[in-house]
Amino acid sequence: MNDAGNDTTVETREFVTIMVGEQLCGIDVLKVHDVLGPQKIARVPLASSEVAGLLNLRGKIVTAIDLRRRLGVEDRPEGEDGMSVVVERRNELYSLAVDSVGEVLRLPADKFEPNPATLDSTWRQFSEGVYRLEEGVLVVIDDDSLLDYGGAPVAA
Repeated sequence: MNDAGNDTTVETREFVTIMVGEQLCGIDVLKVHDVLGPQKIARVPLASSEVAGLLNLRGKIVTAIDLRRRLGVEDRPEGEDGMSVVVERRNELYSLAVDSVGEVLRLPADKFEPNPATLDSTWRQFSEGVYRLEEGVLVVIDDDSLLDYGGAPVAA
């Protein structure tokens, strides 16, 4: 006998957690292809300041985006290495340069909230919403809007 009325499973979402400045953020785990330590990045002349450059990932050229600059956070202090989270958008790989990468969090979908009115307008533009956690707020990054520069994906 199937007792579908007693289904106690809770719909959840999973996020790779990252730090950008002092802010905890999350990227949908299904969109993350790789997590990388410090990488050699080739600068691209005349590229937007948010484009950190290009890197070689197993023979593929990947555009690296500095999330601090994209989100309006001051640059990482000189000599501090960051990490990268590689995501795919429109069959192109992008490396999102972040300060650090943490654990994967599984959170109940019904606890997801819209962006608060007090969230900085730049952050609000690139955020799907937030989760309130015991240790603060997790801002869920909308990688589609983050990598959309006037309707076209960023290119170096």
